[in-house]
This record gives sequence, C-alpha cells and structure tokens, in this order.
Amino acid sequence: MLDILIIGGGPIGLACGLAAQKAGLSFVIVEKGCLVNSLYNYPSTMTFFSTSEKLEIGGVPFVTVHNKPTRADALEYYRRVALSNNLPLNLFEEVTRVIPVEGGYEITTAKSTYRAKKVILSTGFYDIAVNLDIPGEDLPKVKHYYQDPHYYTLQKVVVVGSSNSAIDVALETYRKGAEVTLVVRGDEISKRVKYWVRPDILNRIKEGSIKAYFNSGLAAIRQTEVDIDTPDGKVTIPNDFVMAMTGYKPNFDFLAKLGITLSKDKFIPTYNPETMETNQPGLYLAGVVCGGLDTHLWFIENSRIHADMIIGDIVNKK
Repeated sequence: MLDILIIGGGPIGLACGLAAQKAGLSFVIVEKGCLVNSLYNYPSTMTFFSTSEKLEIGGVPFVTVHNKPTRADALEYYRRVALSNNLPLNLFEEVTRVIPVEGGYEITTAKSTYRAKKVILSTGFYDIAVNLDIPGEDLPKVKHYYQDPHYYTLQKVVVVGSSNSAIDVALETYRKGAEVTLVVRGDEISKRVKYWVRPDILNRIKEGSIKAYFNSGLAAIRQTEVDIDTPDGKVTIPNDFVMAMTGYKPNFDFLAKLGITLSKDKFIPTYNPETMETNQPGLYLAGVVCGGLDTHLWFIENSRIHADMIIGDIVNKK
C-alpha cells in the first residue's frame, strides 16, 4: 500500500510529490491528461501575471530571461522539475472511483487500481467551463477555450467576459484582423485584469477599434448572428465565432462522490485550513480546487504551500 496517491499532475500536484519524496514517503501521481495539463491548454501566447520565483515549487529555481514567464517557460520548467526528480507519474490515466478501505483508500483509474493510506486531490478547475445557458451555445462556433488568435483573422468575433482571459482574447484577435465585440455583464472592465493590459483594452474601446457592450449579456446564438441584451434593448449583430470566456469550475460531482461536504452557495469544499484535510479522514485538498466557485482565490503562487502543510500533517500522524 502506498503512503499517498496524488490525483492531479499540475504544479501543485507536483509540489506535493516533491514534498512527499523529501519526507521519504511512497507515492504515485495520477493525471488524466498530459503533464501540467491545464497549463498545456492555456493560450499559446499567454504571459503569467506573476514573476517566475512565485511559480517555483520544491525549492527548484525557475530561471527565465522574461520579466513575466510565458506558457512555454512554465511548461519547460515543470517538465524539467518532474523529470529531474524522477517523480512517479502516470499520465493519461483518469481516476474513476475513490472508496475507503481498511487502512486507507482504494483508487480505481481507467488503467489500474491502487491502494493508499492517504489521498491528495489536486485537480484544479480548468477542465469544466461555466456555461452561458442560452440558446445556440452548443453550436460548433462557440468556444470556451482559446489557443491562438490567427484562426480568427477576418472573422466577426464576440468575446463574452471582462477577465484576463477575455481581454487577452479580445486584444489578440483584434490585432490579427478580427472584428471584435466585447460583451460585459458589469459596468466596466475587471479591475483584476493585468495592469499592463487594462489600459490597452480601455484605449481600444475608447477609440472604437473594439466595440463593447457593458451591463449586457449574450441572449442567443445563431449560425450567422447573435442577440445581445443591452440597457437600450436587444441588439442583433452578424457573427462568426463566440468566445465564451466565462470561467471554469472544479468537478463538484467528483468531490461530492468522494463524500466531501460542499457549501450551498459557492460549493466551497470543507477542509481544515491548517492541514488541508477534508471532512473525509486521510483525504486532502491542494491548490485551486479549494476555492469552489471562487476560482480567483487560489493560484500557484499562494497554494504551493499546501504541499508542505499536507505532507507535514501526514508525517506527524504517521
């Protein structure tokens, strides 16, 4: 029986593995996609808000020539960390069931079955998009994920949202020749948008290069047009693609299936903030999965400490 089974091979899952390795514990990291799968699916042009040292795990220096590391920098760093430390990683192996057994848990995946005394759940929130719940959202032209702006050259693009991801999409597609319309639920661009990007989008809106509808919402999507509910009434505009940058959420059904209690309002899982252990003994949470629908609460920068908290608690109890 393993000491620990870590579900999720993202930065925080790797950090947990490094801490477990340092403590001399036996463990395996199981990831349903590729290594740091969420980061891999980030836009190819993405730049992190944080500096590289705030993204470091396990005391391994993150060296980059950029002031703000890029997606490519991060993929290189986390891959080198995993490989140079010989972390036991089983990739493309989705966990389907976790049940209590004598002395710990039995974990069933698409490929194998494991037994472990403790389980760390570090699955993030990037796999499930928050839906608009409007007619036409199931059309192929509606995208909840974005990779590269070139694809949208000379296309009429509606971007829904005002967060970093939405603003990046709006600016990048505009600069590749798209006709961009921004639909924002609130009355302004989010204050959390990267400080070097926010003035750019405000100026593009002010000069009319990007059309923005504030206090508005997308009401319906059709093959060649969309309806927008605005303070002045419904507006219908031609459209080729809808980029629904409406955010993402953890797999709440999976958490509930594990017996983890979730709050009724924001589905925040129950855990001890000093040890990260949930209401299920021996089952721990690490990383952004702890925030429920408040996905802006936890990042790599402030949740990498979860690894030492969890492993410290496991060692103390052992």
